[in-house]
Amino acid sequence: MNNKAAPTLLLSALLLISACSDQADSAKKGPGGPGGRGGTPEVGFVVVQPTSVAITTELAGRTTPYAVSEVRPQISGVIQRRFFTEGSYVRAGQTLYQIDPRLTEAGQAQAQANVAAAEATAEAARLRAERLRPLARMQAVSQQEYTDAAAQARQAQAAVNQQRAALRTAQVNLGFTRVPAPISGRIGRSLFTQGALVTANQPDPLATIQQLDPIFVDIQQSTSELLALRRLLSQGNVMPARAAVRLKLEDGSDYGLTGTIQFSEVVVDPGTGTVTLRASFPNPQGLLLPGMFVRAVFAQAVDTRAFLVPQQAVSRDPQGNATVLVVGPGNKAQMRTVRAERTQGAFWVVTAGLNPGDRVITQGLGRARPGQPVRPVPASAPQRIDPNRSAPGGRGGAGK
Repeated sequence: MNNKAAPTLLLSALLLISACSDQADSAKKGPGGPGGRGGTPEVGFVVVQPTSVAITTELAGRTTPYAVSEVRPQISGVIQRRFFTEGSYVRAGQTLYQIDPRLTEAGQAQAQANVAAAEATAEAARLRAERLRPLARMQAVSQQEYTDAAAQARQAQAAVNQQRAALRTAQVNLGFTRVPAPISGRIGRSLFTQGALVTANQPDPLATIQQLDPIFVDIQQSTSELLALRRLLSQGNVMPARAAVRLKLEDGSDYGLTGTIQFSEVVVDPGTGTVTLRASFPNPQGLLLPGMFVRAVFAQAVDTRAFLVPQQAVSRDPQGNATVLVVGPGNKAQMRTVRAERTQGAFWVVTAGLNPGDRVITQGLGRARPGQPVRPVPASAPQRIDPNRSAPGGRGGAGK
C-alpha cells in the first residue's frame, strides 16, 4: 500500500465511527428530546373516587339578643332608690328600683281594717240566723224572718270575701313598689333617676335588660339559593346536613365557638327577597353584641357522590365550561367537560362529568394534547434520570 494513502484511509474510518456514534445517541434520545420516550410526554395523574362533600354556604347575618325585657313600673309613685349599676349583669328577681311605698302601705292597712269589720258583721249575722233557726221550727217566729236572717248571714260572708280580695290587691300593689328584674342579663342605662315620678302606663321603660348568652344570629338567605338547595335535596345522592355553624367577625377573624341552626322562617321578606335562618351561639365572654354584622359559614347538605379534583387540573373553555384532561384508553389524553361550581380548600368539587377510577391529569398539562398518547405516572412521582446522559454540552461521557 502507498504510504501517502494510509493517513487518508485512517481519517475516513474515524469519521465513519463518529457518525455511527452520533446516530446511536440520537436514537437513544428519540425525536421528542430528553423529556420523553419516542416523543410521548410524561404526565402526572390522580385517581378520583366519589366521596361525601358538604355543600357549604357563607351568608351575611346580624346578632340579636336571646331575650329582651323592658323594665316598667306597675304602679305610680316616686323612685326612692336605684339598686344596680348601669351596664352590669343582673339576675332575675333582683330588685332594681324602689318606689315610695307609703301610699300602698296605707292602702294595705285600710284593706286589713275593712276585712276585720266585714268579719265582725258576718259573725253577728251568722249567730242571729242560728238563733232564729230553732224558733222558726217551733213557729215562735215567722219563717220569713228566719229566711231573711240566713240571707243576711250569707251576704255578710260574701262581703268578707270581697274585703279579703281587696286586701290581696293592696298587698300586690305594695309588692310592686319593689321593681325586680324580669330576666337575667345585661342591663342598659337607666332612663329615670332617683326622685323621678313614674306611672303605671308610661310609654318609656325604666331600663332594658338583654340576655346575651346564648345569643341569636339572624342569617339572610336569598330565595334563589333556597330553591337551588331544595332541588339538590330532591336528588338521591344529596342529604340534608346538621353541621355546626361558624362565624366570621367584622374584622375577618373567626369567632371560635360554633352554633346550631334553630329554625327557618316560612315567610319571604318582600322587601329583600330573603328568608331568615336563626342560629344560636354560646357567648360566655360577651364578645358578640347585639347588632353586630357577621358572616355565617355552615353546611346545608351533603353530596355523597362528589369528586374532589385538585384545582390545577381544572380549566375553563371560552364558553366558561369547566374541563379536565383524563388518561383515556390506550393512554391517550381525553378532554372531559365537568360541573365544578364551588371549591373546597385546594380542590374543585366536581358533581358531574367524572366516573369512579378516572385518572385525572394534574401535572404536565402543558405538554398533553387531547387525543395524543401520554406516558402517565402517579402525580408527584420522583423524576427518573438517565445515568448515561451527561451534562449539557457532553455526549454520553465520550472523550474528546
